[in-house]
Amino acid sequence: FSFLQERLRYMLVLLLLLHSTDSFYVPGVAPINFHRNDPVEIKAVKLTSSRTQLPYEYYSLPFCQPTKITYKAENLGEVLRGDRIVNTPFQVSMNVEKKCEVLCNFPNKPVTLTVEQSKLIAERIREDYYVHLIADNLPVATRLEFYSNREEEEKKKEKDVQFEHGYRLGFMDGNKFYLHNHLSFILYYHREDVEENQEPTYRVVRFEVIPQSIKLEDLKADEKSMCTLPEATGSAPQEIDPSKENQLLFTYSVHWEESDIKWASRWDTYLTMSDVQIHWFSIINSVVVVFFLSGILSMIIIRTLRKDIANYNKEDDIEDTMEESGWKLVHGDVFRPPQYPMILSSLLGSGIQLFCMILIVIFVAMLGMLSPSSRGALMTTACFLFMFMGVFGGFFAGRLYRTLKGHRWKKGAFCTATLYPGVVFGICFVLNCFIWGKHSSGAVPFPTMVALLCMWFGISLPLVYLGYYFGFRKQPYDNPVRTNQIPRQIPEQRWYMNKFVGILMAGILPFGAMFIELFFIFSAIWENQFYYLFGFLFLVFIILVVSCSQISIVMVYFQLCAEDYRWWWRTFLVSGGSAFYVLIYAIFYFVNKLDIVEFIPSLLYFGYTALMVLSFWLLTGTIGFYAAYMFVRKIYAAVKID
Repeated sequence: FSFLQERLRYMLVLLLLLHSTDSFYVPGVAPINFHRNDPVEIKAVKLTSSRTQLPYEYYSLPFCQPTKITYKAENLGEVLRGDRIVNTPFQVSMNVEKKCEVLCNFPNKPVTLTVEQSKLIAERIREDYYVHLIADNLPVATRLEFYSNREEEEKKKEKDVQFEHGYRLGFMDGNKFYLHNHLSFILYYHREDVEENQEPTYRVVRFEVIPQSIKLEDLKADEKSMCTLPEATGSAPQEIDPSKENQLLFTYSVHWEESDIKWASRWDTYLTMSDVQIHWFSIINSVVVVFFLSGILSMIIIRTLRKDIANYNKEDDIEDTMEESGWKLVHGDVFRPPQYPMILSSLLGSGIQLFCMILIVIFVAMLGMLSPSSRGALMTTACFLFMFMGVFGGFFAGRLYRTLKGHRWKKGAFCTATLYPGVVFGICFVLNCFIWGKHSSGAVPFPTMVALLCMWFGISLPLVYLGYYFGFRKQPYDNPVRTNQIPRQIPEQRWYMNKFVGILMAGILPFGAMFIELFFIFSAIWENQFYYLFGFLFLVFIILVVSCSQISIVMVYFQLCAEDYRWWWRTFLVSGGSAFYVLIYAIFYFVNKLDIVEFIPSLLYFGYTALMVLSFWLLTGTIGFYAAYMFVRKIYAAVKID
C-alpha cells in the first residue's frame, strides 16, 4: 500500500501544478495595448453547426462586405480546422460608443437578397449555424442567463450565467425563418497602469454579442448611416421568406465596459463555458479505482510468479516438474517468430511514433504552450511531431524485425513509413472529396494536401528509413532461451481463451480509466467546445499506459499457462481492446448527444471515429506488446532450463 500512497501523492502534486498553470499563457502571444479611438479590428472566422459538422467561410452567406476582402495567412492547424479568418466592415474604435449604425453603405437602399440567397440563409438557419467573430484574437460569445434549480428566495437574487461560442445566425418559429440582422457588441476593456502624464492604455478582455432580429420598417435609418432601434416590446423580427426576394438592413451597435479581468486571464470565461463543475470528482475517482486494481493485480501476479519460479527451480523434484503443466513447458517455442513479422513490426513502429507524438503534445500543452488562444497550434504541432518521430518508429520497428529473423529491411522500412499513414491519408482523402462537394471550408485545399504529402515523403519517410537502418544494424533483442527445431503441439484451448473474449476482458480497465476524459474530447471535436484540461489528460495518459501494460502482462501469463505460445500477434490485438470500447462509446455519443441526421455529416463522424479508433488501437496495442515482451523475457530468464 505504500506504493499506492506514493502514487496518490504524485497525483496530488500534479494536480496542484495543474491548477497553477491556469493563467500561464503562450510565450510569443503578446498583449496589444490600445489608446482611446484606436481601431479594434473585428474579423470573421467561420460558420459552424454541430448538426452538419461542415464549417463554411463567413462570406459564403450574403453578409455586408468591406471594399477589399483580405484573408489572414493561416497555419496548418487552422486550415485543417476549416478556419478562414477574414476582415469585416464593422468599424469599432477603442472606448467609443455607437448607438446604432447601418453596415452596408447605403441606408436608404436596403440590402436585397435574391431567392437563391434567401433559400441558402433559411437552410443555414434550419441547420442551426453559428457565426464566429474575433476581436483582438478573442472569440465572440453569447451570454445565456437562466435560473438554476435553487431555492425560491435565492432565485430572485442570482442568475446562472453561461456563454456559448459565437452567435446564432437566426431562429425558427414554426415554419418561419428569422435572421439576426442587428448585432449589439459589448466589449470589455481593462485599463492598464501608466505614468501620470501618459495617455491611458486599454486591453480588450472580453467580447460579447447580443444578436437581434429587427424588421426593416422598424429600423429608422438616416443619410449618415445612423439608425434608431425600436422599443423592445413593439418591434417585429426580420423574416426571411425562402420563396421570394427579401429586403433588410444589417446594423450594429457598440458598447464598452470597464472590467477587472486581467489580460492574462481573459480566456477563463471561454474555458468554463460548458460545465462549471468539471467532474474533478469522477476523474479522481477513476484514477483511484484504477490504481487500486493495478496494485491488486501486481501483487497477485508477483506472488504467483515467485511460487512458479521457486517450483520450477527445485532440482530435487525433477520428475514432478516433468509432469507439471504451465508456462515452463513452452520455453522452446515461446520466442518462435510469428507469421507476417514485417507487418507486425511496421504496426508497432507506427504505434511508437504515435506514442512519442501524443506524449510530447500533451506535455507541452499541459505547460500552457498550446492554449486555445494560439489557434491551430495543437494540430500543427501534432502533424510536425508525428513526422519527426518517424526516426524512433523506424528504429524500434527495425530492431524488432531483425529479432524476428527478418532480412528485407528496405521493404520493412517502406512498409513502416506508409502502412498506417497511408490508411489515414486514404480515409481523409475520401472524406475530403465529400466535403469538397458541399463547398465547405472544412475541405483541405489542394495546395495544403500537396504540402502534407511533401511532409510525409520528404520528412517522415527518410527519417523512418534512417531509424530503421540503425535499428536493423543494432544487436537484436536478446532472448533468454533457445527455440526448438520442431514446433510443439498446442493443446485445445478453453472458451475463455478466445481472442474476442480476451479483447472484451482486457479493454475494460484502460477504458474505465479514461472514459470521462473521452466525453470532453468528443465535445471539443464535435460540439465546437474548447478542450483545455491537458494536465488531467497527461495524468489519464499515464494511467492508460500503466493499466494497458498490466492487463497485457496478465493476459500473456494466462495464455502461456495454457501452453499456447502464439502470443506475438495476440498480445498486440488484445492489448488494444479498449479501442473496441471507444468505438461503442462513439456510437452511443452519436445516438444520444448529437443531432446529426444527414448522410454526409454521419459519414464524416464515423470516418473520423474510425481513424481515432485505429490510432488508439495502435497506441494501446504497442504499449501492451512491449510490456508483455519484457515480461516474457524476464520470466524465462529467471527459470533454470536444462
